[in-house]
Amino acid sequence: MEYAEEVTVPEGVELRIEGDEVVVSGSRGELRRRLAYPGVRIRKEGSRVYIEAELPRRKHRAMVGTFRAHIQNMIKGVTQGFTYKLKVVHSHFPMTVRVEGDEVVVENYLGEKVPRRIKIFGNCRVKVAGDEVVVEGINKEEVGQTAARIEQLTRPGRRDPRTFQDGIYLVERDGVPV
Repeated sequence: MEYAEEVTVPEGVELRIEGDEVVVSGSRGELRRRLAYPGVRIRKEGSRVYIEAELPRRKHRAMVGTFRAHIQNMIKGVTQGFTYKLKVVHSHFPMTVRVEGDEVVVENYLGEKVPRRIKIFGNCRVKVAGDEVVVEGINKEEVGQTAARIEQLTRPGRRDPRTFQDGIYLVERDGVPV
């Protein structure tokens, strides 16, 4: 018995399987990802990709679904891209957020003298416009990780979170409010 799922590759997207690596290229760029698990194989026939498990055990079915989701995210990334929007909120001290090279710098967070810095993860673009921070890219994991790092950069620490609500918070993910 075998368990399988399929993904349809849309027009304008090229998907290649090179050993354990899946390469997806489209109008926005190219993504590579190693997808390997014992007993799970990926094959391409025409414009369809089949992810198959030799045995329909729970772990194998879970990996088939995971691989399908990764491939769908890669296809969406090279065609539409991913956009996360964060909002800068301050009530105690007016903080300044800016991008310096491959770092996001937050100054005057809760009156601190030393600016807080975080590296931009992977190949993402971060734009700051007023009280809005926009993280864009083609790799969903890199965009999400960068947004999470920016959000964690402004954790209040040992202060009461009900009183000190200053920070940078995720408000929108790909046009959908969070």
